[in-house]
Amino acid sequence: MFALYRETVNTFLTIIACILGIGLMQLPRMHSFLNNQETASVEALEREIKAEQVRLNFFRQTPSFGYENLIADWVYLNFLQYFGDEEARDKTGYTASPKYFEVILGHNPRFLDAYLGLSVSTSLYAGLPERSIELMEHGLQFLSPQVPDKAYYVWRYKAIDELLFLGDAQASKKSLMKAIDWASTYQDEESKNVAKISERTVKFLRTNPNSKHARISTWVMVLNNGVDKNTQQRAIREIEALGGKVVKTPEGNNQILFPQKD
Repeated sequence: MFALYRETVNTFLTIIACILGIGLMQLPRMHSFLNNQETASVEALEREIKAEQVRLNFFRQTPSFGYENLIADWVYLNFLQYFGDEEARDKTGYTASPKYFEVILGHNPRFLDAYLGLSVSTSLYAGLPERSIELMEHGLQFLSPQVPDKAYYVWRYKAIDELLFLGDAQASKKSLMKAIDWASTYQDEESKNVAKISERTVKFLRTNPNSKHARISTWVMVLNNGVDKNTQQRAIREIEALGGKVVKTPEGNNQILFPQKD
């Protein structure tokens, strides 16, 4: 009985120590945000990134004691601060992005929203699509068509990275076909639309691996994800560069006009 009580107390004290450690490790971040970001030098920002990487390593290596989802959520909030600081990212870039998702998806591979953040920040902004795809492939081992809800989106994000950033039409086609299979297990309109658009893109890739129509369709996926204005503007520029046009309907939706020739 005493041994069980001592084990319980030790576990409780360990959890408290971890919580305190996390809190103390966040103090530099709090002080950093209190400082005037406009005058922050590149050197100061890089030091902050290095300090953040130390914190991320701590989260990655420390035992979770059953709080995997809590840790994943906490780190995701930190990522949103990092990604949203456009002024700092203009100076230092986005190369630290995959570090966040190593922790987030390592603790909670079923965190669906995190996969979109991974694709946009790591492939589109950091220029590291290989790492993004690698993390998705690892996470997909823990997913199924129904877990988490609408998990087919992960296959779509993977297909986007493979086609647009690696130029691997065959790999992208395989990922889209998996997205179709998983989306077909749902009956709602959103899932049916995803399957329909994915089928059209696969058709383009089958007839022409270098299809402009396929690339436009894939950029439309990026546009419709609507992560931030910069990403949307990038998607529109890429669509127009491929000969397509983005027209706003009276309802405020995006209508895509494809070029006559593929």
